[in-house]
Amino acid sequence: MGDDKLDRRGFVRGSMAALAGAVLTRGGARTVVASQTTAPAVGRLHPVRLGAPVFEKTDDPEQLARAHRAVGYRAAYCPPVELNDTERIRAITEAYARNDVVIAEVGRWCNLLDADPAKRAANLKRVTEGLALADALGALCCVNIAGSFNPDVWYGPHPDNVTDRFFEAVVENARTIIDAVKPKRARFCYEMMGWSLPDSPDAALKLLKAIDRPAYGIHLDPCNLVNSPRRFYRNAALLDECFDTLGPWIVSCHAKDLTWDVEMNVHFREVPCGDGALNYATYLRRLAQLGHDVPLMIEHCDGPAQYARARTHLQKLASEVGVDFG
Repeated sequence: MGDDKLDRRGFVRGSMAALAGAVLTRGGARTVVASQTTAPAVGRLHPVRLGAPVFEKTDDPEQLARAHRAVGYRAAYCPPVELNDTERIRAITEAYARNDVVIAEVGRWCNLLDADPAKRAANLKRVTEGLALADALGALCCVNIAGSFNPDVWYGPHPDNVTDRFFEAVVENARTIIDAVKPKRARFCYEMMGWSLPDSPDAALKLLKAIDRPAYGIHLDPCNLVNSPRRFYRNAALLDECFDTLGPWIVSCHAKDLTWDVEMNVHFREVPCGDGALNYATYLRRLAQLGHDVPLMIEHCDGPAQYARARTHLQKLASEVGVDFG
């Protein structure tokens, strides 16, 4: 109960920083956008590693690492490599280390709860190998969603995705994956989702405690948690709740943005960083206040130009709020 009280106090403190939303007109469509606020500094700010895909037409690890640094990235997604290609793993590891580029995550996006037993077993094997690859590369984590009971869409909604049955299944899967690999460096993570567990900071903490493995970590994607007007309007407070509750275990983060397309029902839509309502001033400062190295990885942009625009926005905002990308 003591932890719950602290979490609520942190949420209330953070909510004081949120401003009311405004309705703007953008290209003829009405879009709800919440104002940015600057969170107060608490302690020393550590440099944050920014990362995103690069579009260098090469498989050479050295050139890939340098391409990241050329645009200000010190973190990267895992480049193409197979677990049994030990020579390429070594080359990637050495080249990225020489250029001070951290591999933030190995993504293994598939349904660990697929209704088809053969597909489910194949997906479990794929994710287990992903964690082994992450550990071999020195990547910070292997990440996937927890899965879904939806028979048609691998990540889709289903009533049982927020039940004890779901919780118990994903705890078992995480333990099975971690115990098979026994990673020494990488963590295994479930990404947060708006319609499946973990769907809140408290749910993520409960899952972490139930899995009960040091090699399980937290992957933070706050846009995925915004599933109601209350969370949209108060997303600065939601960010504070995430960091207050989960900060010591966060190993990697995603950067995207969220806007509200106003129609006859609630419709949130992903957009590039800077085009939506997520309070990145708070997000950046809370990341910089962590006592460990946690990358911020831009995702879900449409091609090089959009990624560049998102990067420029984050770099400009970071400078304004006193956060260093290194």
